[in-house]
Amino acid sequence: MAVRLKQAGLDDIVLLERADDVGGTWRDNDYPGAACDVPSHLYSFSFAPNPAWSRSFSPQPEIWDYLRRVAKDYDVVRHVRFGHDVTEARWEPEANRWRVHTSGGTVTAQFLVSGCGPLADPALPDIPGIGTFAGSMFHSAAWDHERDLTGRRVAVVGTGASAIQFIPEIQPDAGELRVFQRTPPWVIPRHDRDITRLETRLFHRVPLAQRIARTCIYWGRENYVFGFVKNPRLLKAAERLARANLRRGVKDPELRRKLTPDYTIGCKRILLSNDYYPALARPNVEVVTDPIAEIRPDAVVTRDGTRHEVDTIIFGTGFQVADPPIAQRIRDADGVLLSDRWGDDVQALRGTTVAGYPNLFILAGPNTGLGHSSQVFMIEAQIAYTMAALRYAHDHGADRLEPRAEAQQAYTREVEERMSGTVWVSGGCDSWYLNDRGRNTTLWPGFTWDYALRTRRFDPGSYHVRTAPESGGGRARGSLPRALARASGGGRGWRRAGGAAVTAAEGGLRRVRDAGRRTP
Repeated sequence: MAVRLKQAGLDDIVLLERADDVGGTWRDNDYPGAACDVPSHLYSFSFAPNPAWSRSFSPQPEIWDYLRRVAKDYDVVRHVRFGHDVTEARWEPEANRWRVHTSGGTVTAQFLVSGCGPLADPALPDIPGIGTFAGSMFHSAAWDHERDLTGRRVAVVGTGASAIQFIPEIQPDAGELRVFQRTPPWVIPRHDRDITRLETRLFHRVPLAQRIARTCIYWGRENYVFGFVKNPRLLKAAERLARANLRRGVKDPELRRKLTPDYTIGCKRILLSNDYYPALARPNVEVVTDPIAEIRPDAVVTRDGTRHEVDTIIFGTGFQVADPPIAQRIRDADGVLLSDRWGDDVQALRGTTVAGYPNLFILAGPNTGLGHSSQVFMIEAQIAYTMAALRYAHDHGADRLEPRAEAQQAYTREVEERMSGTVWVSGGCDSWYLNDRGRNTTLWPGFTWDYALRTRRFDPGSYHVRTAPESGGGRARGSLPRALARASGGGRGWRRAGGAAVTAAEGGLRRVRDAGRRTP
């Protein structure tokens, strides 16, 4: 988002980051074996291709390095205030701005963009006695690298995307490893390989070759939508692949029974691994399927009364996705928290803007997640929509954009109608995609190109638009940074930025300004 704003000539930008470095999910999730399950050439920014990926599926350190390099190369880092944890953001209608309180001071801005992704805050299960455990206990997103697991009696709670990556890494060192599984995942082979030197040289010298590779990967991934959304029976081939993967990795019939899902493949996230099943088949590993009843100072007790003595507990239990924590910090003009407005049913127009919260844009918002392709593609589509909204505000002298409640409701109904019949709601599983009402508020029910087309242009008819008072019905005067005005050249900068940047003649964007360094 910052890169696109800067490409449009807007240099007066503030990014608030609670950590001490950029990188988000790929900074925090540094557990052993962490890697992406989307091919490297697609899991990267369209404007910043990386010809030097080492593998077809990139490991965590490489992705983090890439993100830091992009932030540096595009001069984003100087706009970041590290160690600034947002505690509250409130819309002030009289001043027509957002006042954002952080652990390091207060900032005001006319437009506020939330870049707090859904995989930001770890989710811990509500297990009786969890606070009494006397050993080492941590979540995979906050890995304790000081804890030597050699010879330890380790419990892993959860068998999701993170767990299937770190379990094979820690299994050889652990003395005993107990994996507490609630629902077995479908796991297909991971076709990962080294990218050859010849390929790397080709991508460096002929960038078009990498773009072609990216395009081929993209359309290959889009084919999954036919099974997820159109006809789940088309996923039978993927299920056969997963069953063959299980047969190869696990020879014991009883263990194989425990690890065989009883729901349609794709209902929960399909996982990729070549070494997860072989690791579970090792002599020092036990897969426990009885539900956990409580945690004691030195043991995990299951509902059947079995006491599993352990000295380390690792939670691979995912994140707070259906109830985004940032929503508990954003208030409207009346002080109503976004989380209270949403309740248990998060929704947003185009997955990006919310009725009652003017000039707020949410990246990776409701129903923009994916089960088949690159989340980066969806985020860039949302950025294009955000920039189109800012361009409209500039061109029409508007200083406030707020989605109409009826437009948001109509959009939500359309998404829900398209969701019916998909594998995510009819596949017979209880996944983190669903809220307490059973509605999938997480995923986009269709092709990503369709979403990109829907967010390509701003739709003013779906919004309450307020004309800036100083504009007299035309363009606002004197409120836009001169650098932005110079950058566009009357719209040329917009085209140079690939259609995803705000134009920059005299216009209706107020400068982001520092409101002091007060600490709330």
